[in-house]
Amino acid sequence: MTITETNKKILDFNYQLAAQDEAFPTLQVLANDGSVVDEAALERTGLTDDQLVELMKHMLFSRELDIRSTKLAKQGRFGFFAPTAGQEASQMASAFAFNDEDWLFPGYRDIPEIIMKGWPVWKAILWSRGHVQGNVMTTDDGKDVHSWFPQIIIGAQYVEATGVALGLKKRQKDAVAYAYTGDGGTSQGDFYEAMNFAAAYQANAVFIAQNNGFAISTPRDFQTAAKHLAAKGWAAGIPSVVVDGNDAIAVYLAAKEARQWAASGNGPVLIETLTDRLEPHSTAGDDPLRYRTKDDIDAWWQKDPLLRMRHFLTQRGIWNEELETAYIAEVNAHIDDQIKRADGVEKQKISDFLKNTLEVPSQVMQEQIATFESEGK
Repeated sequence: MTITETNKKILDFNYQLAAQDEAFPTLQVLANDGSVVDEAALERTGLTDDQLVELMKHMLFSRELDIRSTKLAKQGRFGFFAPTAGQEASQMASAFAFNDEDWLFPGYRDIPEIIMKGWPVWKAILWSRGHVQGNVMTTDDGKDVHSWFPQIIIGAQYVEATGVALGLKKRQKDAVAYAYTGDGGTSQGDFYEAMNFAAAYQANAVFIAQNNGFAISTPRDFQTAAKHLAAKGWAAGIPSVVVDGNDAIAVYLAAKEARQWAASGNGPVLIETLTDRLEPHSTAGDDPLRYRTKDDIDAWWQKDPLLRMRHFLTQRGIWNEELETAYIAEVNAHIDDQIKRADGVEKQKISDFLKNTLEVPSQVMQEQIATFESEGK
């Protein structure tokens, strides 16, 4: 008596591993040279030429902010900073698909996405320095920026996003909560718990896992046996896709469709973006050459999302070197102004830290505050 083909496959564990690997093809619209590999997908984005230029500017802004922030950190004028070079398409193109009413839940590497929502650069600088004004999520004219502060605890922003996503659903809002984490974040308990809860209640959430290859210094292959991080979304029962994270058009398309699905009350979506962190994990002494090779880094620089987008827009006739040079100069002038503004904010005193610890300070804290204030501290 022979076992049926179906049961044979069920019990063939090698087949299961191979099937997992084949279950997630990578969404791509632009080839590495900027040529279009799927015209219908490009058309499906609905992006106009003006919007494409605007997206390119957001990506360039992110790169220039990365360059300037790294320099400031080396000068001791910046606090904590996590470089973003190489992830401009993954971050800015996905964020471009959401609107002002959507709620952003960023990790510490996702400062550019908050700035895209209107958060001033000077507040981002103060956040890096640990200043209380760096946690005030408003625009310069006092409007609320629908964003949580950058989360330092790995993956915790997914849980926070799920709570807001459920609230949006219960209020029948045409809005979503969207959260970012890295590949390392997908190994955290919060990651699974958030997706499971969001799926069970069909909350309005879009989860973005930026697979940049390394969780601080741990290669992705060392931290999980999952063939694709997107498979972890299937485990929670939600649609999950893998996207070429250096292809801004593909990333935008995936995020746009995920937002539409989630905002319509269908439940959450997980997007895995395949990209790379071209620089250290942070400016706090990390040396990437201790856990990866220079050849590997150089190879990824050849896939720089800015190069791909630049080639695409140039071939389309809506971008050139002169426009880019002028815009970069404009960005740096703006950053110069924002640095001066951040530097001009009054430094915090010990008494300020105590005042901000609890809404109602204890009796002991009140005495400490009075003592430090009398000493001008």
